[in-house]
Amino acid sequence: MGRADFAYAPVSDATGLSISVTILADDDLLRAQLCEDVDLAGLELRHFGQLSLDDDDVTALGDVVLVDCPCDDPASLAALVRLDMRVARSGAEMVVATTTAALEAVFACLDQSRPQILVDPVRSERIVALGRVMARKPRARLRDLTDEDRLSLLRLTEQVAEIADRLERLGQQGLGPDGGAFRFRSPGEGFKGDPSAERALLKRPKPPLPDARLVRRIIQQRQLRAKFFDSELFADPAWDMLLDLTAARVEHARVSVTSLCIASGVPPTTALRWIGQLIDAGLLERQQDEVDRRRAFIALTDKGAEAMARYFAELGKDAALAL
Repeated sequence: MGRADFAYAPVSDATGLSISVTILADDDLLRAQLCEDVDLAGLELRHFGQLSLDDDDVTALGDVVLVDCPCDDPASLAALVRLDMRVARSGAEMVVATTTAALEAVFACLDQSRPQILVDPVRSERIVALGRVMARKPRARLRDLTDEDRLSLLRLTEQVAEIADRLERLGQQGLGPDGGAFRFRSPGEGFKGDPSAERALLKRPKPPLPDARLVRRIIQQRQLRAKFFDSELFADPAWDMLLDLTAARVEHARVSVTSLCIASGVPPTTALRWIGQLIDAGLLERQQDEVDRRRAFIALTDKGAEAMARYFAELGKDAALAL
């Protein structure tokens, strides 16, 4: 679509504190809902239109781009690749909603802009994703937030999303057996390793990774708890993903993003946030499929593999009991 297919609104107010938003969605009803959410959040709607954007003016995107890409057809993916490059060049932030079926292809397209990816999201998840962007944008804050303030805000919005999602499900089907304890569903900002501890580890000899059969047995033991307890009581997606990738590295197997989301034991949107945090921490990396550019794999970095090897070496014979 060209420039004439977009609705324009003022970009900023006199104080310069506003955030401008572009909405790209092919579904008319969803696009209208997103526009309403942006308006309710007090943000400036710069553009709205369909995903097939061909406007090369990077600055026209604004500060935030909300995208709905439920399909993995060639036209949508090509538009997403172009948009990913433009957003990365502009310094904007992007939130992309997709479906479980299209996740592999959509994830593979987004290797530059570091977007939030939502999988089959309900409205509350979209609003929370927008709230995360607002929390990170300096112009959205009337005062500087400390790391502790930012972490508290992220946790609060996560909890609100969890409650909203549960209330929505209860309203649709009544109280069911899945009404377990609430939990925070993603890591906080600043999820990093201890630099001094990392330097100390580098000075020690590198142990080998554990036997893949041992790691798989630990994974099975962890999954067994879900038969007797609410799985949310033991949700630890980062560790479950690290275990799965450790076994895969020993087995010389490649792990797709969809497979890793399943291994995490949490919803795909939550798993993708953890994957992003673990990549930021230098423990995971994405690897493009050389044969099929529509696929990307996730693997341990050398740093992540060494950390896992040292962990299991420290456990020694007690590793089989590590739940």
